[in-house]
Amino acid sequence: MLKLDNITMQFGGVTAVNQATIEVDKHEIIGLIGPNGAGKTTAFNMVTGIYEPTSGKIFFQPDEGQAPQDITGMKPEDIADLGICRTFQNIRLFKQLSVFENVCIGGFLRMKTGWFSNVVHLPSYLQERKALQEEAEDLLKSIDLWEDKNAQSSSLPYGKQRRLEIARALATHPKLLLLDEPAAGMNPQETQELMTFIKEIQAKFDLTIFLIEHHMDVVMGICDRIYVLDHGQMIASGVPEEIQNNPRVIEAYLGVEDA
Repeated sequence: MLKLDNITMQFGGVTAVNQATIEVDKHEIIGLIGPNGAGKTTAFNMVTGIYEPTSGKIFFQPDEGQAPQDITGMKPEDIADLGICRTFQNIRLFKQLSVFENVCIGGFLRMKTGWFSNVVHLPSYLQERKALQEEAEDLLKSIDLWEDKNAQSSSLPYGKQRRLEIARALATHPKLLLLDEPAAGMNPQETQELMTFIKEIQAKFDLTIFLIEHHMDVVMGICDRIYVLDHGQMIASGVPEEIQNNPRVIEAYLGVEDA
């Protein structure tokens, strides 16, 4: 579904990601791990159009039978329209808006009526808005946030805020969902609930998921395969057991003892 083909991202004289290749197959949960500063979020920013790679290509094939599309350097909104959506390491909700309004905003990406129809409230716009609101209601009910629909998003507990951010992304109808450290700041119970939640939405919404995470229980517990970056270099890839026992990964995280 997604291929990062030998991508490099340089900022002046600093190489944040160096000739990395990552492949994500349909219906997989793929983890991207590495120490702080390894280049993980930079890789996400290239996939979602925030950065254009210095070199290399990014290909997206949302449906089987379609030819892979080169999305390198496309605008973020165009990439989202193709079916790639993300969350952020630091939660970025519209804090003054309600839970329901936040999810509706995610659905606006799919609206076909233009600004004029919106301003004068043409029947086509009203019909489309009603359908969007009904879908937002169904989505909130399916992830147990409907009772909080009128709450200001900033008033929610941290775990629910993270779930709401994912719900807003789901409202765009993604085929590929990118999660940037979804367990950051969570306690053990919230982390366990998040793992269950990610598996549930993968099945319910027919998703492929690509995630960055420092919490090893999450990565080892839900990922089918894992890639490891260190100082921008891809140092390992494989199933969780292979990564746990890889000497280069252990060295990157724990260092090596002097002789």
